[in-house]
Amino acid sequence: MATNPVIQAIIDFSAGAIGGTACVLSGQPFDTTKVKMQTFPSLYRGFTHCFVSTCRSGGLHALYKGTTPALVANITENAVLFLSYGLCQDVVRLLSGMQRGAELSDLQKASAGSLASIFSATAITPTELVKCRLQAMHEMEAAGKIAAGQKSTAWTVVRSVLQKHGPLGLYAGLSSTIVREIPGYFCFFGAYELCRSTFAKHMGTDKEGIGMLPLMFSGGFGGACLWLVVFPIDCVKSRIQVYSLAGRQEGFMKTFRAIVRQEGAAALYSGLTPTMIRTFPANGALFMAYEFSRKFMMDRAGA
Repeated sequence: MATNPVIQAIIDFSAGAIGGTACVLSGQPFDTTKVKMQTFPSLYRGFTHCFVSTCRSGGLHALYKGTTPALVANITENAVLFLSYGLCQDVVRLLSGMQRGAELSDLQKASAGSLASIFSATAITPTELVKCRLQAMHEMEAAGKIAAGQKSTAWTVVRSVLQKHGPLGLYAGLSSTIVREIPGYFCFFGAYELCRSTFAKHMGTDKEGIGMLPLMFSGGFGGACLWLVVFPIDCVKSRIQVYSLAGRQEGFMKTFRAIVRQEGAAALYSGLTPTMIRTFPANGALFMAYEFSRKFMMDRAGA
């Protein structure tokens, strides 16, 4: 840990941003497929059908629809998340009566990650909304929920939201995002740290010396645990953010109950397959980029 808390905060923020970039570039096509299947489950028979249909209707480029806001969202989310994660670890140490810089247990790190997610959820909701709407724009037009032939860019979506709903319209889905993030990131950081500890124990080294592949597997395992726990909540969030494009959308509980009543509980897990396929390369890349860039900057700072 850097002796200067400002330098430490800058390092955590920068490493998180680098990790977020790696996460998006390695997993965007699967994320696009996930959002389409969550918001229009009746249109697609499964992951392969959705993937192929998207390529046929819009070309390979369609799988990268929403990449710009996704980059902004992930860079923002992970920069704020890992900055807050470092600060929340200090809060956990303070509450536990530990000295600054003392090593935390895996459970304590999971708790710090859960607390940090509140800040990242607030930061990413606007960009998540824009990303989801861009990804599902074709299906919204095909279903007749919005007029066909609209120009769809990140800026046109933002402008439309501001004109119809004002700045608060960008925070549609905030409550469901926070509900998703708190338990999700407890599992995310807890599983990641537990997996690293297990590798370190069997390899006879510390967490920093387990190597690239175990590190990437630990990141992917953390991501898989996160999505298995929170996927139904994420489905509701996607519905709220996409369907609000056609007018006012009900809140979290009403949307949740409507999905279960009209489509069955299985609809809450539509899109889980591409998410689980995506989670290992995307979250593996996230943590690899984060840990290596952070270590590089810490060495440069003499920490």
